[in-house]
Amino acid sequence: MNDVTLSETEPMTVAEQLRMGLRRLGKAVVVITCWHEGRRWAMTATAVSELSMDPPSLLVCVNRTASLHGPLSEGANFCVNILHADQLSVSNACAGKMKGEERFREGQWEASDCGTPYLRDAQAHFLCEYRSHFDYGTHAIVIGEVKHVGWTGDVDPLIYVDGGYARAVRFA
Repeated sequence: MNDVTLSETEPMTVAEQLRMGLRRLGKAVVVITCWHEGRRWAMTATAVSELSMDPPSLLVCVNRTASLHGPLSEGANFCVNILHADQLSVSNACAGKMKGEERFREGQWEASDCGTPYLRDAQAHFLCEYRSHFDYGTHAIVIGEVKHVGWTGDVDPLIYVDGGYARAVRFA
């Protein structure tokens, strides 16, 4: 039984229940980037997960309405950049407020040998070679084999929880 008080006249759908439940799941904020058809693409996300250590791989979930969906579903290599707690401006730039190349005005961006942009001072960045994708519901699940990992600074990721940004605090 839930500890949630629900209105007698407006029961929540399962999707609404899911949304409320997921507000309690803190996730590192990342920016997914790629180079496709001569331009850079970027999108803020939290739906990223490790998939396998052999081969080393990650999966990212991208809404099919997002501008990044096209390049990724067409097989673009990509990078997952875990943001530092001080990189809120990068997250906001890539979260939809800015479009196209404007998203790269915040942060210190560089390009890998194959052109994939990565955030030089991210907590960590994972350069991935596209392997596969499939659509499920509103999203695409994209799998990439990790080809290079870089990291900088102390571990202090930007966290998204309960509809807002936070910083992790380590217990003594």
